[in-house]
Amino acid sequence: MKQEQQQPVIEVNDVWKRYHGPFGSDWVLKGVNFTIPKGVSVGVVGKNGAGKSTLLRLLGGMDSPDKGEVIERCRVSWPIGLGGGFQGSMTARQNVKFVARIHGGNRNIDEIIEEVQDFAEIGKAFDQPIKTYSSGMRSRVAFGLSLAFNFDVYLSDEATAVGDITFKRKAKKAFEDRIGQASLIMVAHQTKTLKDFCQAGIWLHEGQALWYDKLEDAIDAYYESVGKAPESKTGGKNKKGNDKG
Repeated sequence: MKQEQQQPVIEVNDVWKRYHGPFGSDWVLKGVNFTIPKGVSVGVVGKNGAGKSTLLRLLGGMDSPDKGEVIERCRVSWPIGLGGGFQGSMTARQNVKFVARIHGGNRNIDEIIEEVQDFAEIGKAFDQPIKTYSSGMRSRVAFGLSLAFNFDVYLSDEATAVGDITFKRKAKKAFEDRIGQASLIMVAHQTKTLKDFCQAGIWLHEGQALWYDKLEDAIDAYYESVGKAPESKTGGKNKKGNDKG
């Protein structure tokens, strides 16, 4: 479980996070500490409510910790798959144009718009207000928009689970094409998906983030916490092998 000594591109230092609601405000993350080395892709596992999506939002700058800090020494995408951050009254085309002006650098904005439109495959809806979209359509646009820019680290929250089987294959290939050029920090229900892309793992448990240099060890720790046989002892044939949490 000891973290390798490599140059970190992301540092999470004593991060605390909670959300205030009608039933109280329990801490989702409690003094979380870890660093992510350069060139390492990380799979995040944990039960429902453990804070997986919260962690990605913090890493992507879509949310801020109540305490502590997230230090990034690289370009990090927003969480692909969440489909958040869009202006609902604007069309996908208008949203993409706005983001392209900020992140596009010297690239032609029309070229970026065309790339996202082709990738999202939502037809005429691309010119309809995003507030009329399904969550899957929003995620497709967010996925295509993220891939239109050269980030050093891509954040993925169930991105490869969006859409029909053809689009899922397209999404998987898009990530495969990024491996070697960039790293991933990924949340996915299917542990096989994590194994396809990630080397290291983070297990979120009771507000803590436990780092594992080997993804399989993080998955085993998670399985044991919910009473499942570790995959290392079942040869990866655990019938309950999907992370439904």
